[in-house]
Order: sequence, then structure tokens, then C-alpha cells
Amino acid sequence: MAPRRPYWRGYLKLSLVTCPVAMVPATSESEKVRFHTLNRESGNRVVSQYIDSVTGKPVKDEDEAKGYERGEDDYVILTDDDLESVELETVRTIEIEKFVARNKIEWIYLDTPYYLTANEKIGDEAFAVIREAMKAQNVVGVSRVVLGRRERAVVLEPRGDGIVVWTLRFGDEVRPEKEYFTGIDKKSDAKGVAALEKVIKKRMKDWSPEMVSDPIQESLLKLIADKKKAKPAKKAAKSKKDDDGKPSNVVNIMDALKKSVARELRSRKSG
Repeated sequence: MAPRRPYWRGYLKLSLVTCPVAMVPATSESEKVRFHTLNRESGNRVVSQYIDSVTGKPVKDEDEAKGYERGEDDYVILTDDDLESVELETVRTIEIEKFVARNKIEWIYLDTPYYLTANEKIGDEAFAVIREAMKAQNVVGVSRVVLGRRERAVVLEPRGDGIVVWTLRFGDEVRPEKEYFTGIDKKSDAKGVAALEKVIKKRMKDWSPEMVSDPIQESLLKLIADKKKAKPAKKAAKSKKDDDGKPSNVVNIMDALKKSVARELRSRKSG
């Protein structure tokens, strides 16, 4: 797979060491099957448009603006220039000012991962120095960066020859677990625990990405492949039943998918 175009370019800074870096998303959903919304009668694609809520007329792209509601039907309009005027230094620089032990970051705060690499050959050595220093101390760096015009707290974790940057959820985004775990019975049957420990040991496996494969995605791809082999149906001007009472050639792919998944699950249970 060809390298993805950088999502963010800027500089990584630690003390007096600075280097140009690039960041790309570490995860992707582009491989997932996507559907278009169609007009069932014509078979044509449906397009979405912004409509003025009062006049009911479509709004041109150049007339769209961002607004903050300060009262009922009363908005403060912000232009691109307004938004650019509040940009911070973190728009182009990730400066590591704090470090924490690698095992002290609670996983529930980790949000979205990115891969960070040196962006120019001239910065390779500085990038490697920062990476290896964190590895040697078994720590992750804590910093901030602006992504999508929003400043995010991030942690930088050295991994292999690169660095993984995790955006962090803000403190008020994480619900306190005590509010939900209060009242749960702490007692457990010792014999029952011992028995389940044996079951767990028997089922221990080495981690593999195959453990999180998507059976519905697999069934959907098979379904689409089968339909590609079939003779494509002609677009009908109107969606009506044929004269002999048979339904039209329009197929609801979601209904077909549900049937395909149901067959797949039945075969797994019987296997």
C-alpha cells in the first residue's frame, strides 16, 4: 500500500532539539464498504444540499458561514480570517514539555492514534535522538497540538522506528467509573474463580489482528462479489411491478445482506 499523504506537517521539539515531522492517521475505515443513497424509482444517486431554513432555497458554497448561537435565531458569524486569528503555536509545533511513565496513561483516555515520522532527511537524526531517549527512560511525552482547528492534548509513544501520537479525551469527556461500579457485589466464589481460571488458561492465544475481523464485512464483500457476477439490472424509469405481478429488478441490498449474515451465523453454529 502506498504511503498516505500527511494529515499534518510541522515540527517536533524537545528542549533545543527540533526536527520537521509529518503525521498520518494510524487507522483507516476506507476499506469498509460504503453505500450511496439512491432514488428507488429511478436508480439515480441522491445528492444532499444545504437549504435555508426560512426561505427554503439552496445555499451556495461561497455563501456558507460558521455561526455561534447566542440566542434564539441570533448568531455570531465567524469568518475564516476570524478563526485563523486565534490559531495557537501548537498549530505547527509539538513541543514536549512533560513526561509520564509509559504504564500510567489510562487506556480510557486514549482517543485517536497517528503515526509520526521525520518529514525530511535532515531531521532524521534529531527525530531518532528524541525517540531513543524516550525509549531508554520508558516514558511517553505529553504535549498539545491543533488538529482541525481544535487544540488537543496528546501523548507521544516511541514505537519501532517511529512515534505513535495518541490524542487524549478531555477530563470532562470521561465519565467517572465509580458512578457506575458502585453497588456491585465484591464477593466471588473461590471455587468458581479457580474453575474459570483453568478455562482462561486453555483459551490463551497470541494476539492477532484476525481476532477482530468483521464477519459482516466479509459477508457483505462476498454478497457484492456475487452480484457483480450476475447480469446487471437495467435502470427502470419507474419502480412498478411487471404486468405478470412479479416485483421489479430493484434489489434491497440490506435485506440481502441480512439474509447472507444469517446464513453465515447458522453455518458457524452448526460447524
